[in-house]
Amino acid sequence: MNKILSGVVLVTAIMFLVTGLRWLVAPAGIVPMFGLTLAEGVGLSSQIGDMSAFFLTLASSILIALISGRRCWYYPPIMLLSFTAVGRVLAWLFHDATLALDLIGPEVVVSIILLVASRRLADKA
Repeated sequence: MNKILSGVVLVTAIMFLVTGLRWLVAPAGIVPMFGLTLAEGVGLSSQIGDMSAFFLTLASSILIALISGRRCWYYPPIMLLSFTAVGRVLAWLFHDATLALDLIGPEVVVSIILLVASRRLADKA
């Protein structure tokens, strides 16, 4: 069971890594996945910098968790994904944003997977 969980966590990390690299290399191809349009000027800089950092941090933390076996490395991606999901719900509730269940669902599911992995796969606190 732990090998399957490790595989799922690894695939998730790879998907986040690819997404982060796509933001750096070819942002025009990935913005539609997030319901965005490519900004200009400083907005473009912020969009590429923030989004690539978000996904590369997710990927790096998960990979470090898997390699090191340290539980603490699972917590940053769990927090990033959970806060993102909460932020999306709050945007819907208070700012007239569309409720993005297609984005919130995977964020919640991956957070739960990572929480389970932190309990089952980590050897060290």
